[in-house]
Amino acid sequence: MTSLIELRVLEGPNLYFPRAAIKLTLDITELAEVSEASARRFATRIGLKNARPGQAGSGFRQRFATRAVARLVRAVAAEAGTARLAVRVRPTSDPLRIVVAYPWRRRGRAQALGRAVADVLDAIPGGEIEQAVTAAAETVTAADAGPGPTTITPRIPVVAVTGTNGKTTTSRMIAHLARTDGTMVGWSNTDGIYIDGELVEAGDYSGPSGAGRVLAHKNVKLAVTETARGGILLKGIGLTRNDVSVVTNVSADHLGLQGIDTVDQLAEVKGVVPRITRPGGWAVLNADDPRVYAMRTTIKAQPWVFSRDPDSPAIREVLSSGGRATTVIDGWVSVLKPDTDPDPLVELVDVPMTLAGLSRFNVENTLAAASAALAVGIPKAVVTKGLQTFRPDPEHNPGRMNFFSVGAVSVVVDLAHNEAGLEALLEIMNGVRRPGARLLLGLGAVGDRQDELVDKLGEIGARDADLVVIAHKARYLRGRTMEELDDLLRAGAARVGVEDVPSYPTEVAGLEALVDQAQPGDVVGLMCHEDRQGVYDWIAGRGGTADDPETLREKVRAARA
Repeated sequence: MTSLIELRVLEGPNLYFPRAAIKLTLDITELAEVSEASARRFATRIGLKNARPGQAGSGFRQRFATRAVARLVRAVAAEAGTARLAVRVRPTSDPLRIVVAYPWRRRGRAQALGRAVADVLDAIPGGEIEQAVTAAAETVTAADAGPGPTTITPRIPVVAVTGTNGKTTTSRMIAHLARTDGTMVGWSNTDGIYIDGELVEAGDYSGPSGAGRVLAHKNVKLAVTETARGGILLKGIGLTRNDVSVVTNVSADHLGLQGIDTVDQLAEVKGVVPRITRPGGWAVLNADDPRVYAMRTTIKAQPWVFSRDPDSPAIREVLSSGGRATTVIDGWVSVLKPDTDPDPLVELVDVPMTLAGLSRFNVENTLAAASAALAVGIPKAVVTKGLQTFRPDPEHNPGRMNFFSVGAVSVVVDLAHNEAGLEALLEIMNGVRRPGARLLLGLGAVGDRQDELVDKLGEIGARDADLVVIAHKARYLRGRTMEELDDLLRAGAARVGVEDVPSYPTEVAGLEALVDQAQPGDVVGLMCHEDRQGVYDWIAGRGGTADDPETLREKVRAARA
């Protein structure tokens, strides 16, 4: 057995430090269960004075162990020649596992320190505590220093976008606004790397490698990076700073992974992005999300909030401290600055992505994108034109709120990967449903979501749609079986009285089954994650076409009538 569960090298700003760090996940069982006398000996050896370890296995011992491990890291580092070392320790959902992090300048010695600390913990039951600490320090001293961090200091302006929902749409909108002005834009997101609107490499590039690839392109004048939770936790952010950051929202998603078990912890992770926004830059924050709005207390940049409510107390507070805000006044996207009248940009009805203001989430994405574009220096007239020309179709925003007409049936294709996303999809489906028409929904879930989330998707879908089927994502089962996901989704549906939920092995098969049952005026929605191109091809094969802005407006008008 070893106390070292994982040693991870974070190459840039991360949850623990604003620069490269080592993250250790340690099993503290040996220290938690050793006798009180041995625990005191350990504390004395590492210089932890007046320690009260408590009885083995007690809550007092657990807290002692957490403090003692932090001191152990510093003690070994000091005896190896590093006089001062910052250390952060965090508990996990397992009381016998903790996370320890410390910054590094040389990879080899930093990794050696992590392994040496684990060796000391392993030696505790044998009683040779003093010798183990000395040996650990000698091991670190003898280790090869190794290379330094590869964190990039940007040479061009960077807009970094994060959040649970809407970050891909928002980053695409920002890139489109900049390109409207003729700027050469590079952006990275969950679909790939784009240079001046062209996909140059497909794949999930929402981590540090995507940002690095964009910044390496010599002709790019503005970088827009989508920064996901996984990249921050597993690798760190690949950049030393950004010029403008955007946080769209924080809601339950990917919980139970990499030690993030609560929404509050997830907000901490997302908060890394605005924390590294340079002083003098702007942190664009969702004032309607309390966890996001609270991030203003951790930033060095200037706050720029967005809210659908022009009378939001958050807007008043930010303006009173010299910040800015973007909101909706009399149906107009408007910018607010201290001690001046509102500056209207564009009417919501003229922004195709908002579906004439119908899509609450896309109104927020519009406010966020406009704020970021103005904050990075894009002229107002260009921002207005860009908002009017960015459309919810496969060309501008593939896989996000894409509307089609298949005969007299409307089809909406969206990622909708969590509760908030599914509710947003159902919201806009309702917004284009004519009186008397039905909502037909293709449910789906990725396998690494918590049971509770998958179950809740089944409940929401069955509650709000008139007919539901399950359309699986075979490449994203991630250790589960289709049968397991069927059981969870059906359990959620059964809770609201829906017992008959057919299951199909692919997204295309599920969509076909729904469209075949649809009547004129019905709206079919598909949670599409795996085979977007296959879904597009199937729609085209049935004679379907992507809705242009005018067609969407007509559908909204008909629904309201």
